[in-house]
Amino acid sequence: MGDMANLFGTGRFAQPSGQPSDQEEVADEAQEAADEAAEEVRLRLAVDGGDVEAMSVLGALLLRRGDFDGAESHLRAATAAGDRAAANNLGVLLHQRGYADEAAGWWRIAAVAGSAAAAHALGRHFRERGDEPAAEYWLCQSAEQGHVLGAYALADLLEHRGDDTGSERWMRAAAERGHREAAYRLARTLDRRAGRRDGGDDEAAALAADEAEQWYRQAAARGHRRGALHLGTILEKRGELKEAGRWYLTSAKDGEARAACALGFLLRDAGDTESAAVWWLRAAQDGDGNAANALGALHAERGETQTAERWYRAAMDAGDDNGAYNLGLLCAEQGRTTQAEQWYRRAAYAGHREASNALAILLLRAGDEAGAEPWFSKAAEAGSVDAAFNLGILHAGRSEERAALRWYERAAAAGHTEAALQVGMARLRGGDEREAERFLRCAAGGGSAEAAYRLATVLDARRPPAPAHELGEPAQEKSECEEWYERAASQGHRRAQVRVGMLAAARGDVVEAARWYREAAEAGSRNGAFNLGLLLAREGSEPEAVVWWRRAADAGHGRAALRLALVFARRGELAEGQRWADLAVSLGPAEVGERAARLRDALRQELSA
Repeated sequence: MGDMANLFGTGRFAQPSGQPSDQEEVADEAQEAADEAAEEVRLRLAVDGGDVEAMSVLGALLLRRGDFDGAESHLRAATAAGDRAAANNLGVLLHQRGYADEAAGWWRIAAVAGSAAAAHALGRHFRERGDEPAAEYWLCQSAEQGHVLGAYALADLLEHRGDDTGSERWMRAAAERGHREAAYRLARTLDRRAGRRDGGDDEAAALAADEAEQWYRQAAARGHRRGALHLGTILEKRGELKEAGRWYLTSAKDGEARAACALGFLLRDAGDTESAAVWWLRAAQDGDGNAANALGALHAERGETQTAERWYRAAMDAGDDNGAYNLGLLCAEQGRTTQAEQWYRRAAYAGHREASNALAILLLRAGDEAGAEPWFSKAAEAGSVDAAFNLGILHAGRSEERAALRWYERAAAAGHTEAALQVGMARLRGGDEREAERFLRCAAGGGSAEAAYRLATVLDARRPPAPAHELGEPAQEKSECEEWYERAASQGHRRAQVRVGMLAAARGDVVEAARWYREAAEAGSRNGAFNLGLLLAREGSEPEAVVWWRRAADAGHGRAALRLALVFARRGELAEGQRWADLAVSLGPAEVGERAARLRDALRQELSA
């Protein structure tokens, strides 16, 4: 199954042998509690002796423990003695008790005395009050003293205000000092810059993308689950699936539903559908609509339509419009047209372009062309290439060639192969051969056999006639038009197969010509059957040639009917010859009809003699 299937067997999350056991951890916790109790006793003795620093430290210890009453007296005493750390902690205590203004007063005292932590707290206080100038002043004081939280809070304030340069500077400062959220947000900023490609500077965009990855990696390494998700996405796009899977797994285990969903897709692509379903289930239960849709599709593939429908509904309830669209597809496959229309409409009204296109197709099949057209238009305006192509078909069916061409051109510009073919054909009809060639090349390159054949005919008409091939001479190299004929022929295009056979015959390659004629004939080409018959007759296999001429004549090929008439006349089977001559007269073309008529009259005279 590859690397992705073994994610659970890597032992990556197993406890290393050097880590303590549960019993050892309990013992360590007991030792820490004993040490803290001893430290508290030591501090209380120092406080009794009037040690100001001990008062501050003991107050902070009790504050962390939640003993606000015990902490406040010690912090107030230390603050009165000029300890700025105590003033800051007293502010924290008062803020937690709901006395925000009094807390701000003590923070100001500590901040003026040089406490970066207090300046940060005071800046946060003013921002909560809506006083951004004061908030910026104090946060700047904190940040410039190297306070990580102050730098992050200042960056957040400046970003809110629209000062991108200042925000990035301080976000970078916080990230460099270990703030994981700052690292993540800095990465997001750089990622957006790389995506914009300002001024077309690809080198600058690439540098921004590289730096964004570095910061995502730092954020992820510090336990930021969204950072791990984005890092996994970058690695997956680059094809580094094993490492991408590890970061998705890390993020998913930390509760990131999108990472669990992405991990599911990686596992599915690696062939481990069962493990994929486990992660999709986890993500879907956490409200991820994409994962719910994936589960629905999985159950639909298994024929479990009721379960699939339940998950599609879950996706829809999670706000994912694909859920309604997929429900429409499911109902359409089951022949429940009314329900399919209902779900398509729901998704279409929510702006789902493919649902709009599907709804239009459903209405068109039901004969409601007037109802279908607005939905095709809505889907096309939203960017649906298929809808633009379908609008072209709709207008072409009404003989509105100009409108049809406009929609075909729009779809072709977005890479729609059949639309490019239609534009190429329109340009050929208009006499613009160069433009026709351009669109036909696009369509042929996209896999259209008809476009490859049409392109070959354009190039074929343009090239000078090839010199006659003499026996013993090396065959000439294949021209570009022949290569396009062969591409179309290999895709099953019957006229191209006949043309390739003719070119091979012209080169003297009878075996190759017979192969292509036979392939075309067996696919229903009457020209292929006729030409195969000619080839076989020249090689002395007239009985087999008759078989193929008969097939061609039965399909309406006049020349084949004339050949049969001549064969049977030569054999003395006059009545049979006359029958085929009659058919050749009716099938034509004109010169064939004239020859067949003369042969028929001669046979008739001989029969009546």
